[in-house]
Amino acid sequence: MEFWQKRLRESVTTAAQLSRHFAIDVDALDRVAARYPLAITPHYLSLIEHPGDPIWKQCVPDLRELEDGATDADPLHEERLATAPQVVHRYPDRALLLVAGSCAAYCRFCTRKRRVGCAEARVTLGEVMEGIEYIARTPAIKDVVISGGEPLLMSDLLLKQIFERLGRIPHVEILRIGTRAPVVLPERITESLCNLLRRCHPLFVNTHFNHPRELTPESREACLRLADAGIPVGNQTVLLRGVNDDAATLEALFRGLLRMRVRPYYLHHMDLVRGTDHFRTPLETGIEIMDRLRGTLSGLAIPQYVVDLPGGRGKVPITPQYVDKLGAQAVLRAPDGERISFPNL
Repeated sequence: MEFWQKRLRESVTTAAQLSRHFAIDVDALDRVAARYPLAITPHYLSLIEHPGDPIWKQCVPDLRELEDGATDADPLHEERLATAPQVVHRYPDRALLLVAGSCAAYCRFCTRKRRVGCAEARVTLGEVMEGIEYIARTPAIKDVVISGGEPLLMSDLLLKQIFERLGRIPHVEILRIGTRAPVVLPERITESLCNLLRRCHPLFVNTHFNHPRELTPESREACLRLADAGIPVGNQTVLLRGVNDDAATLEALFRGLLRMRVRPYYLHHMDLVRGTDHFRTPLETGIEIMDRLRGTLSGLAIPQYVVDLPGGRGKVPITPQYVDKLGAQAVLRAPDGERISFPNL
């Protein structure tokens, strides 16, 4: 057993275990965890300073998750868009390959909280290979996103089998991995894993830091190890009420990511997922934050603020308006708010 697997086995997975570290309502947390599982790795648990802090909110069950509201368990219609076992083919040239049904830590805001960690969400290697065969006979697919669950919970051997099979498909041009391992289980990013991944180029890794306190020395080392293997690392942040919904927090996060050689890629508006209403912000909040960051940060550090439209209709960018008037002489708004005349030739 590898060290990262030993650390994973030491995770908190019940309310009773969590109560050894913090004063909590065990019965209330058990009610939530019965529907949406609980798992917190030792690394991520060590980042919690007190109940209710930004790390706590992301990983500890909350009774508000049981409030269904008017939202959907599968707002992006991934089940409807599944064209083969564990394949979601939403865009013509891209496919999502779900290779795992469990995670190292369960995010309380997860888009797939309807399925991750549940017994019926278990994924077999046979299903994954059947999904890859669909990709192989669909020449339009150029880009495969490998996700789950947490794909890096698979052993190096299983990952090697998957990547080798995908690598033999002539029309697949790039591979992407979506993972939160560098954040919650940085021990998983081993030299042997990086040696495996460096043979899979062109390969991109997108990770998932949401708060500057997650930028630990261990996570930094994990990201640098990936970058040193020649793997471009991007980050997809979710805008979360009470966690990171202010410009100062996101500025610190995005600056810190660049120092770790991680490029901020997306700032996701919360999906309309059942059990996550308490995390959702108004669109105006995200627009205002992006407007403030534009005049403060390098363009390298500014992600694209996007909404993933319900019904699987795709992502759309949400941007502040910088064009006041078009015509022969356009009027544009500078980051500091001043209106500037610009010849529109």
